[in-house]
Amino acid sequence: MPNPVYVAVDTTNINQAVALATSLKGLVGGVKLGLEFFSVNGPAGIEAVAGLGMPVFLDLKLHDIPNTVAGAMKGVARLAPRLTTIHASGGLAMMKAAVDMAREEAARVGRPAAKVLAVTILTSIDQAAMAAIGYGGSVLDQVKRLADLAEQAGIDGLVCSPHEVAALRAQVRKETVLVVPGIRPTWAEAGDQKRIMTPSEARAQGADILVIGRPITGAADPAAAARRIAEELGV
Repeated sequence: MPNPVYVAVDTTNINQAVALATSLKGLVGGVKLGLEFFSVNGPAGIEAVAGLGMPVFLDLKLHDIPNTVAGAMKGVARLAPRLTTIHASGGLAMMKAAVDMAREEAARVGRPAAKVLAVTILTSIDQAAMAAIGYGGSVLDQVKRLADLAEQAGIDGLVCSPHEVAALRAQVRKETVLVVPGIRPTWAEAGDQKRIMTPSEARAQGADILVIGRPITGAADPAAAARRIAEELGV
C-alpha cells in the first residue's frame, strides 16, 4: 500500500524545510506545511517544497466568513497542494464556498484540484477544554455533528483525532478521506497532543492519512525514524 504518512514540517526556515523534505523523500507519503511556514514564506515557500516532487498538504485551517474563505481558497488552488484544510466549525455555507472555489479555480488554471479537508475538533482539545469553550456534549458528539455538516457541504475529507476514526468511518461516505494527526509511535513522547494513538492502531481504525511531526522531525536521525514508522506500518 502507499505510504500514508505525511510529515509535519513545523519550521519557518525554508532551507531547513527543503533539506528535511529532501532527506525524507521516498520514506514518507508527503509533506505537511502549516500556517507558521506559510505566514513567513508564502506561496514561494510552498512551491519550493512542492518542487521536490513530493505531495504537499497545505494546512491553513481557514475559518472566516464564506466570501473571505473563498477568496483565500482561490489563491490556495493555484498552488495545487494535494490537500488543504478549513475549519468545519465555520459552518455549511463557508465550507461549501471553499470546496466550490477550490474546484472552480483549479479547473480555470488547469491544475489538479486540492482535496479540501474539514477540521473537526483539534487534537489538542480534550473534554475539559471543550466545556471551557462552551461546546456541549462529548468530543465525539461534536466531531460527528461537524462531520455530518461537512458531508452536506461536499467536503473531500475530514481531520479528526485517531479516537474518532472508527465512528466516522462508519458514518461518512466510503470515499471520504480521514486524515489523522495526534499520531505517536510507542517510542515517542506525547507532547501537547491529548487524544493520541500509534500509527498501526490508527490505520487499523480506518485512518487514510497519518500526520506525524515531532517523532520524525525531532529525532536525532529523521530518516531513520521515518523508516522505522514505515516498517511498523508494513509499507
